[in-house]
Amino acid sequence: MAQNIDEITINWTDETDGKQKVKELSKEVLSRGSWTTIMFLYQDLDSKTGEFGPSKIRIQRFQKRGGEFRPQSKFNISNAKQAYQIIDVIQKWFPERPTASAAADDSTEE
Repeated sequence: MAQNIDEITINWTDETDGKQKVKELSKEVLSRGSWTTIMFLYQDLDSKTGEFGPSKIRIQRFQKRGGEFRPQSKFNISNAKQAYQIIDVIQKWFPERPTASAAADDSTEE
């Protein structure tokens, strides 16, 4: 378990065969604090081809307990089509982009 936000990753290597199964490509911390939300861009290893598949997105919440960040919930966006559908809905619900100061105020939780 990670003790600080910058240590959190979704890179995962299977201990039984030593192969990396999940490769983190990028991450963005959406909120910091005892409840932290991070968006990851990642790829899964395709067991049939041995190659990493298309990029996916995971939004994951972590809670800091006992000095360590523990995963609490996650949502995976499995393909580009779904990602753009989500973007379209968010832009419909929030047609006005918040100012930089308003966005900064909303980025911290608890």
